[in-house]
Amino acid sequence: MKFENQIFDQERALYGLKNFEVLNCKFDGPADGESAFKECSDISVADTYLNLRYPFWHDDNLTISNCNMTENCRAALWYSKNILIRNSALHGIKALRECSAAKIENCEIVSPEFGWFSKNVEVSDSKAESEYFFMRAEKLHFKNVIFKGKYSFQYIKDCVFENCIFDTKDAFWHGENILVKNCIVRGEYLAWYSDGLTFENCKIAGTQPFCYCKNLKLVDCTMDAESAGLTPGFPNDCDLAFEKSEVEAVITGKIESIKNPKSGTIRCSGVNEIIMDDPESQGKILLN
Repeated sequence: MKFENQIFDQERALYGLKNFEVLNCKFDGPADGESAFKECSDISVADTYLNLRYPFWHDDNLTISNCNMTENCRAALWYSKNILIRNSALHGIKALRECSAAKIENCEIVSPEFGWFSKNVEVSDSKAESEYFFMRAEKLHFKNVIFKGKYSFQYIKDCVFENCIFDTKDAFWHGENILVKNCIVRGEYLAWYSDGLTFENCKIAGTQPFCYCKNLKLVDCTMDAESAGLTPGFPNDCDLAFEKSEVEAVITGKIESIKNPKSGTIRCSGVNEIIMDDPESQGKILLN
């Protein structure tokens, strides 16, 4: 079944259909109908304009290619699984939630509260702007993603991020079992309260990173603004780092300041200030 060059604006326009294709259509109009594809399966949607709310809820086996989901396309994909989204714009708030087995490739995401409670999501070669991005998600795998926003990746579990650029604050809070590799991470209050977080070969900048962490590892990372492509100096350099954290770190270059690491060893070539005024903090700082 194929729908081509049509305009739909009615409520639940294609509700419950199976094994069909939508090509070069518009979901827009005066009827302002919601939930166009609700409870559908085996769907291909291409070159289509989506300007109405809640189009893809409770769907299974969905491919979206070269589509434009506008600001009015709120909460576009909820409770769906086996999803592939390519070369598309996702511009409505809360565009992805409680979805599983999703791949997002070469997309532009401008969507606050994107990705909440989702599992097994791969994002590659994409750009995103959001607040509370992928909160409480699990099993994420990011490659070549540029992200800008606040409060990203909080309470996530079992995730991998490779070759990404993140300009964010309060990222990775309460995260568990996370690998960040070959990334640039600029922000403030990075990864507080995380457990099992590893950064490898990353460039990191921003005030008060890695506090109250457990099982924290940094391998061959830099922690200064200049290396991360920012103007050097407070508050962009990593000051007051590692407070109350369990940490094993090997840092290339200097750190602005380190404060009261709970345990472990931090190796670096220099540190402008070391603050050890808590007798319970037993972390060691070794200069190369």
